[in-house]
Amino acid sequence: MRAEYGHYLGQPRGWAVVNTQPHREHIAFENLQRQDFCAYCPLIKMRRSHARRVTEVLRPLFPGYLFVKIRPDLQRWRPILSTYGVRTLVRCGEGPSLIDDAFVQSLKAREVDGVIVRPSSPYRVGQQVRMTGAFGGLVATIIECDERERLTVLMQLLSRTVKVTIDACQISPV
Repeated sequence: MRAEYGHYLGQPRGWAVVNTQPHREHIAFENLQRQDFCAYCPLIKMRRSHARRVTEVLRPLFPGYLFVKIRPDLQRWRPILSTYGVRTLVRCGEGPSLIDDAFVQSLKAREVDGVIVRPSSPYRVGQQVRMTGAFGGLVATIIECDERERLTVLMQLLSRTVKVTIDACQISPV
């Protein structure tokens, strides 16, 4: 079942989306593989701070979900529902709802050493940017970038330097 399936006589193929129990993606993943299902759980590195320490940890890209390659017309998929760590399967009616193989392959193409790599940010600390929206036209300097596309900038507002945290979509390069 781990082999990639070809498209045979128009039969549906794809990836089922499995909803896992909270923080049990790794348990569901291991148990599905033990049952010879081809499972995939994309991971991403995140920074975690605890007790004045910052560490990088691996977390699921889609918390609470993972993917299983199935052919519902040729393969028994109901054992997935009783797998330890699995809450349910995303379904359309009685059968599993499938996503296209191209979506999962595009995720796998962004992996480096088994971890999804975020696209590099077009912004860097110290860069001058132009504000859009409510502060449209003002020029600011980036002083901090975080992993959720939030930026902290310094800008002149009412004759004072103000520190503001904004989304990356609210600025443009100068």
